[in-house]
Amino acid sequence: MPPIIEKPDGFTAFDYNAAAELYPARGRGQRRQGVSFKRFETAAEAIRYAVEDMEPQLLIGAVLEVDEERFDAVAIRNLYSSSDYPLQRGVAREAS
Repeated sequence: MPPIIEKPDGFTAFDYNAAAELYPARGRGQRRQGVSFKRFETAAEAIRYAVEDMEPQLLIGAVLEVDEERFDAVAIRNLYSSSDYPLQRGVAREAS
């Protein structure tokens, strides 16, 4: 399995239009089940969902997979904050 990549600020070679899979971290108290994930038509939609809709504690251990590359929570937030991010930003959920 390829390593999880934490992309540095200014990273530009990312295809926001590629299909993506998002694997959220398992929340506390959840029983062991198969790894649940969500597929998205575009990486941009997956990133928006991760930052704006997911519970913040689930983002911490989340992994985004795009074109066989894996991105951790820091990389997901960096991609969301990038000037290349193609969708209109909403309100990001904050950890409480």
